[in-house]
Amino acid sequence: MKEIYDINIQRMNNGAHFTFVSNILARAEADTTVNGKAAELVSNFKTAVSAEDEALKISQKSLLTDDIAKADIDRDTLYAGYKKAVEAFLAMPIADMAQAAKVLAQHIKDYKINTAGQLDKETGLLVNFITDLEDKYSTQVAKLGLTAFVTNLKEANERVRTLTLQRTNEKIGITVGALKTARTASDDAYRALAKMVNALALVFGEKDYTSFIDYVNTEITHYKREVLGQKASAPSTSGSSAVDSGSTPSGGGSSSGTGSSSSGGSTSGGSSSSDGDGEVIELE
Repeated sequence: MKEIYDINIQRMNNGAHFTFVSNILARAEADTTVNGKAAELVSNFKTAVSAEDEALKISQKSLLTDDIAKADIDRDTLYAGYKKAVEAFLAMPIADMAQAAKVLAQHIKDYKINTAGQLDKETGLLVNFITDLEDKYSTQVAKLGLTAFVTNLKEANERVRTLTLQRTNEKIGITVGALKTARTASDDAYRALAKMVNALALVFGEKDYTSFIDYVNTEITHYKREVLGQKASAPSTSGSSAVDSGSTPSGGGSSSGTGSSSSGGSTSGGSSSSDGDGEVIELE
């Protein structure tokens, strides 16, 4: 009898997992027989896939990251300009200005700020560095006319501080394990639907379910071969499905299954790529 066979989708990376369940969902919604006979399970599956989509988006790069990078470039440029200005004044023939530059140059050496180093370390050093310039070395800064450098450097550094704090608070708001939980829900909803389709094909005959079963098995083989690196036999698209040795129907507990080497179907929801796209989430 033609039936959907199992696949260990828990071992898929995040992007592949989302694409797989999205493809199956789109096909189930488009299949009038499946969607009609198993409407509640299709609806539950859609809800689970939507939740996984949201969790996947949350795990992406923060939208603040680009703003932080811009602010970091601004402050690095200002810091470099300040250093060059101080160096230029060292050669000033006016003694008191040259002396002021010498004091500020030593101050720069003492801090050894590396603008290519770790972001938060640079931020902290610049906070203290700028405080010195506004207080301890304010006379020297004023004498050399470098107040504008200090003011703008402080503003840029504060922008980095504020944005990184916002990004941290944003991450704190993310539910720990949200993506793992969402993936588990999608897995459960997919298995429930596959088991129902197998049962419907058994009770009412496989004719009305052949197209959907063939599609799912085709996807299964594609993902087993291309994502999980497993061997899989191509399914028969007429009569009973061809199965791998030792495979079981979907929901039977085995990770062996069948399908074809090509993938099809449309994706629903957001993008399947992410910073952690290669990550495999082990589900217990």
